[in-house]
Amino acid sequence: MADQNQVQQWHVTEPYLDLHCQLGEGPYFEKGTQTLRFVDIKQKRLHTVLVTEGPDSLKTLQLDSPIGVTANIQGQDPQEKILVALKYGIALLDRKTGQYDYLTRIGGEPDRMRSNDGAVDPHGRFWLGTMNDFHVGEPQSEGSLYRFDLGKSREEVESGLIIPNSIGWSPDGKTMYFTHTPENTIFAWDYNPEDGSLSNKRVHYKHKEKGHLDGFRVDKDGNIWHALYDGGSVIKISPAGEILGRIILPTNNITCVEFVGTELFITSAADEDSEEGTPSRKYGGGLFRVDVGTTGLDHTEFNLEQS
Repeated sequence: MADQNQVQQWHVTEPYLDLHCQLGEGPYFEKGTQTLRFVDIKQKRLHTVLVTEGPDSLKTLQLDSPIGVTANIQGQDPQEKILVALKYGIALLDRKTGQYDYLTRIGGEPDRMRSNDGAVDPHGRFWLGTMNDFHVGEPQSEGSLYRFDLGKSREEVESGLIIPNSIGWSPDGKTMYFTHTPENTIFAWDYNPEDGSLSNKRVHYKHKEKGHLDGFRVDKDGNIWHALYDGGSVIKISPAGEILGRIILPTNNITCVEFVGTELFITSAADEDSEEGTPSRKYGGGLFRVDVGTTGLDHTEFNLEQS
């Protein structure tokens, strides 16, 4: 770990959007439309805000399924249709009507499972982690990490997972990162662009401080900006696995991050364990932002027509 005196810090005191999500997650910046979308998994909602207009532009789409993460699709206007990970698998969502059609279902016992976090790899394949649904109670080792090709083919890459979380790639596309929250560990693999296969699994970073590793994004220099659930912060982790920076936030349950230019937008979850009147209870579930002076990697769109 880097010397604490050398760790850059940012402080955020209030939310950009005081939204009170139960479980805010999955922030995704649509560069072409200058909109940020994010989800509330528990309340089954897709939120959208136009960053050029600010909080008053917030729009919310209510669904009938938990929604874990979203992605753009090659050849589709994201204001019309996007890829979504829902209770039973991945689907095409019509953003005008809220209707969706499943492309492929996830494995496991359907009623016990749901989609959690995921991402599109540099070659258009969608990766998704699954875990027990909320009604099951304490998550069991029934989750998996899947890779989807063409929206039809599903391959289980890892099994026996409890809370699979964010997935991302290094700037050169040669390394895939994956967070397994119960182990508080970011794993890394060598990534094969030809077929999406993985090799040489290793520990990239093991978190030993307060908080649980949740969602992350990778910046242009290969640093991982990682949210800490019950840690009230986001940490910046170098390609060598050292902490270089820390964003201090006023609520405990920080869930995920997304770059919008040089600003980092940060989602969070409700903190019902804190006392009434405390900042963490007051601002839990809000959307935060802070300028961190660097930019993230562009998203790859999901390829429904890859060979």
